[in-house]
Amino acid sequence: MSVNPDLDRRTLLRRAAAAGLLVTPAVGLLSACAGSTPSQNNDDKAGEKSKDNPFGVQDNSAVKVVIFNGGLGDAWAKEDQAVFTAKHPSVTVNMSSTQKIKTEEQPKMATQPSDLIMNSGADLMDLSTLINEGAIEPLDDLLTAPAWDSEGTVADSLLPGTVNDGTFQGKFFVVYVAFTVWGNWYNGALFDREGWTPPKTFDEFFTLAPQIKAKGIAPYVYDAVHGYYPRWALMATIWKSAGRQAVIDIDNLKENAWRAEGVLPALEAWEKLVKDKLVLPGKLDHTQSQQAWLDGKAAFIQVGTWLKNEMAATIPPGFEMKLSDYWGLGASDKAPTDVFAGAGEGFVVPSKAPNKAAAKEFLRAVLSKAGSAKFAELTKSLASTKGSGDNVQDAALSTANEVMKNAGKDLISVKLWDFYADLDKESQNLSQELMAGRLTAAQFVDKMQAAADKVAKDSSITKQTRDA
Repeated sequence: MSVNPDLDRRTLLRRAAAAGLLVTPAVGLLSACAGSTPSQNNDDKAGEKSKDNPFGVQDNSAVKVVIFNGGLGDAWAKEDQAVFTAKHPSVTVNMSSTQKIKTEEQPKMATQPSDLIMNSGADLMDLSTLINEGAIEPLDDLLTAPAWDSEGTVADSLLPGTVNDGTFQGKFFVVYVAFTVWGNWYNGALFDREGWTPPKTFDEFFTLAPQIKAKGIAPYVYDAVHGYYPRWALMATIWKSAGRQAVIDIDNLKENAWRAEGVLPALEAWEKLVKDKLVLPGKLDHTQSQQAWLDGKAAFIQVGTWLKNEMAATIPPGFEMKLSDYWGLGASDKAPTDVFAGAGEGFVVPSKAPNKAAAKEFLRAVLSKAGSAKFAELTKSLASTKGSGDNVQDAALSTANEVMKNAGKDLISVKLWDFYADLDKESQNLSQELMAGRLTAAQFVDKMQAAADKVAKDSSITKQTRDA
């Protein structure tokens, strides 16, 4: 995602420092408009509510929807617009696409924002600040609303993790519409031709790497420009090695959480990968590193399942995109089969949106069976609605489904990035330093622990707690 989350991308969200969201140095997003004329709110004059119109969307109203046009494109959103319009033909949908979410949408948050915003990409609005400022609407009523075209509620129709990923401070704020699976991508045609077996552990990778180098191919390439890219892989290895509770403790700023058993060895595996010169040289960004992989310059790249759609125009003939799970350390791993997957590409409804009812109804359409099936077909990535990829024939999506079928009982997820903007930024910086060989694994642990301790001791920062 560019998740960026993240892919975000997911979530797993990428943001600047929280202070950057303040409208002025002295006031927040909402207080900045004190004394201004309130914008008309169509919710105050909502139409009649029914199972087919649970939020009372008014006929002849208009809803403004902003789509992040990144790795997944925006064609899928136009299909959702068609689904929505078929049920609400008199409602005008004003849809626009951009990669500059924060730049274009943040200045309007305190006055009259768009009704529905896909808050994603590198230029996204800081989620923790949006929540703490009261700038976005809780959407728990969306979860309890009837599903658009299936039995049960909207919540019943969603894949595991989707509701949890969008819940903060006990309320549901973010509707993540893509279900991303992360891991290591390789060219199945190349591996079949050379007789190589995709590794499952770092030791297997280190054994295979000399054979790859002998063919004039770098074993590994990654985005060296955006720090959240390598961080996904680092945290996935930490989870596999140290276990679920270790990452929950990290998210909750528990004392010495970064020094838990299994954390350092996970990072040392990545340190060895760098020291052994197994990375393609050059400071490449996400699309450059992905293109280098497609060009056969590197054997493995780690990224999410938006990859095929993002690079569709330049995939060489005969190139067989396949996804394997992140590598673990082996027998010592506490959670070897847990997979890094979850909901991403999040929509938010601003608290001052003029037509919140239509925004929520549009989200019901996005999460419909019809809408999610089109999403999977067009993006070659799973939607967060159950069954979205059932009828899509695609090798990349099939291997992602296979990874999920073999997944353990828990999905790897990290909340730290959503909870604390400054800590998020530090983790990105340190991930880049480790992967550039300018930081050892032990130094990474020391610096992350110090940064976490600083946040934990700062009484001005609202603390958030992760239970699962």
